Amino acid sequence: MNGRKRHLLVDTEGLVVRVVVLPADLQDRDGAQDVCHVAAPVCPRLEHIWADQGYAGWLVAWVRAEYGWRLEIVSKPSDQQGFVVHRRRWVVERTFAWLSTYRRLSKDYEELPESSEAWVYVASIQLMLKRLAPA
Repeated sequence: MNGRKRHLLVDTEGLVVRVVVLPADLQDRDGAQDVCHVAAPVCPRLEHIWADQGYAGWLVAWVRAEYGWRLEIVSKPSDQQGFVVHRRRWVVERTFAWLSTYRRLSKDYEELPESSEAWVYVASIQLMLKRLAPA
């Protein structure tokens, strides 16, 4: 499969903490392992992570055993009909929406995944600066 997938760890405000860009044919759970590996050294106070159903399964126990973090899967209610905003899921979705407004991130222009990751960090820095000093 061609393409890449961005795996983001964001704070409760939707600001990017860590990003890992991997091939799109990898399962979400495998990508989450990489995000956890790069987040652990820079997030010593991290305790709780919310994730969507793509991360369900063995990853919950692995995160607890490896890092001591609690991984909570945000799943849709069984009686859901139509569109419903899921608790905590909208935070990362909003971050993806913000990032997609940047031309370099709207498509996969970069040759190296590290370049893609760098552009995500650049865009998130600009978002943080806009919040600090609104125009």
